[in-house]
Amino acid sequence: MVPVTSRSSGSDATKRAATVRRLEKSAGTLAGAAAARMDETLPWYRNMPADNRSWIGLVAQAGIAAFTEWFRHPEAPYAVSADVFGTAPRELTRAITLPQTVELVRVTIEVVEAQIDELAAPGYQQVLREALLLYSREIAFATAQVYAHAAEARGAWDARLEALVVHSLLRGEADEGILSRAAALGWGSPESVMVVVGNAPDADTQAVVDSIHRASRHARLNVLTGVQGDRLVVILGGADDPLRATRTLIGQFGPGPVVVGPTVPDLLAAVRSAQSATAGHRACAAWPDAPRPVLADDLLPERALAGDEEARRQLVEEIYIPLHGAGSALLETLSVYLEQASSLEGAARMLFVHPNTVRYRLRRVMDVTGLVPTEARSAFTLQVSLILGRLAAAEGVL
Repeated sequence: MVPVTSRSSGSDATKRAATVRRLEKSAGTLAGAAAARMDETLPWYRNMPADNRSWIGLVAQAGIAAFTEWFRHPEAPYAVSADVFGTAPRELTRAITLPQTVELVRVTIEVVEAQIDELAAPGYQQVLREALLLYSREIAFATAQVYAHAAEARGAWDARLEALVVHSLLRGEADEGILSRAAALGWGSPESVMVVVGNAPDADTQAVVDSIHRASRHARLNVLTGVQGDRLVVILGGADDPLRATRTLIGQFGPGPVVVGPTVPDLLAAVRSAQSATAGHRACAAWPDAPRPVLADDLLPERALAGDEEARRQLVEEIYIPLHGAGSALLETLSVYLEQASSLEGAARMLFVHPNTVRYRLRRVMDVTGLVPTEARSAFTLQVSLILGRLAAAEGVL
């Protein structure tokens, strides 16, 4: 006499085998029914290109086949592999979002569940239903794994691409290719762009980049950033006030100066902003009391003394030449005033004029240059400009 347990075990194996055969025969039909249900209930699926819909049908069929194999071996349960999605190209994870994939899985599971009475051997419906519930949990984990891997790969690629854009701008190699790379990273078309350079914090590079991106999103700014050696470089787009925009990110920089390059109209012109910010960052050690952040143009004297030809050109063209064009009296008065340690009376005596005449001419200097000769910082900038202008004149450059 055969033990009851053996008969039960044998009966279970027979019903499971019969159910597996029914699942195998119905795989194509179930996949077709799932595709029809998707077309009926998911508007975004209907609007997809035919090739993508075809790939989704193959994924659904592979999922049903994987369930059949999963159900065939109850004695060795295993988690569903992400290989279920291996029939589809990687581009499909970009064409279909994670929520949409969840909807596809849900529809497919519902179609199979609705056919359980026909798929299961007599008396085996509950076993198949419970197995389908377990499988749906495993397929959910597999779905999350696919998108997690895709996101990780995309994140690594984006980081490399972003670093390349920043590096190209710093090297002055901006071209149309930079625009396409920046667009791939989500860079829009801001009307203003500027480059900020400061010390990198003592932290993981990717963590620093992620922090900059979060802060810029909060401030609603376009941003590209990267750590170049010991420097943190941030390209900001869409900032109305350069200093105020930089202050929203100031906590992401390491100790030391943070220099803001001049505002330019677009990303291709950002090379000039990057060069100015980089030169200002190098020269900022000569102005220990510089504000943080500080404009690169406020560091023109230090940059010029450090050998920055662009700073020298700006000081000559924007300060010395306009003063020279305004008349010799202004240049002479300013020169004497600075030589006399910013003394109105001393300058007046040397020039044989009334102190009020000196005051008037200094106001004219302010009108022409935007700098106030009676303020120490402006006086220093003016002094360096006069020196550079005279040297340029002596060399026949002017």
